Amino acid sequence: MTASLELRDVRAGYGRIEILHGMNLNVPAGSVVALLGRNGVGKTTTLRAISGTLPVTSGEIRLDGVRIDGRRASTIASKGVVLVPEGRGVFPGMTVRDNLHIAHHGAGREAKASYAEWEESIGRSFPQLSNRLDQQAGLLSGGEQQMLALSRALVGDPRVLMFDELSMGLAPIIVADLFDRIAALREEGRTIVLVEQYLTYALKLADFCYVLSKGQVAWMGEPSELRASPSASALLTA
Repeated sequence: MTASLELRDVRAGYGRIEILHGMNLNVPAGSVVALLGRNGVGKTTTLRAISGTLPVTSGEIRLDGVRIDGRRASTIASKGVVLVPEGRGVFPGMTVRDNLHIAHHGAGREAKASYAEWEESIGRSFPQLSNRLDQQAGLLSGGEQQMLALSRALVGDPRVLMFDELSMGLAPIIVADLFDRIAALREEGRTIVLVEQYLTYALKLADFCYVLSKGQVAWMGEPSELRASPSASALLTA
């Protein structure tokens, strides 16, 4: 079941340094929203605030109308809001199978399939992983680690999926494979929030785009409108 997500005047940062200065964001259920902008404008901070890994100092974050800000990250994840962070997000010293077991155990009742059924489904989606179940995750290629991170995120059938720079440091052919999988999730009607450096992929997948500047939304609209907007395009160039 998908969910709607809303940020109302959210402020957050690191120590005394405030990064988000009243962030307003609306993610309709079943849509793909791309957060775009130059480095340092608050894209990752926004995802971390939603996931609960960064405290919100003021404002509200609502999931289907119910506030989730101020709750533990584990509680927010249990409600189906899952972040695949920049930098893979796997346990490198553990085997692929152990990474998957931990994710399945953590999902608890949210995991609709048994572990064996889920592992089999992963093998169909990512055959490379099924051949490396007993290999340490840290020894996988970057693309395989990202596949593992995505597999871990999907175990609890999440209602909202957030991706932070899924393609970072990966070869173009691997990026294409990963985004084929994201496109399949989109076709399933998943609610997705996407931070992505490859604008071609982001604009192809997104229903709506938010361009951030200085911790706030500077522009919003559909991908076709962004392509036609000189002011929006200017906010994306270094």
